[in-house]
Amino acid sequence: MDTGTFRGLITFILIVAFVGIFFWAYSKRRKPDFDEAANLPFADDENDKQPTRDKHASPEGEADSRHDRGDKNR
Repeated sequence: MDTGTFRGLITFILIVAFVGIFFWAYSKRRKPDFDEAANLPFADDENDKQPTRDKHASPEGEADSRHDRGDKNR
């Protein structure tokens, strides 16, 4: 097998793979899944909220370091 035949074979395989992925992505069966995935950034999830401060930085009941230094800008 010479280089030209090998390159042609690889090109053919890649074109078939591209066409297969194209039809898979645009099939009507996949549309609901892709619509749901497209709306994920807009979903309101309670687990994704970031805490306003680190609760593990100081033991409970102990003053935080800004209060110890006299910083009143909390």
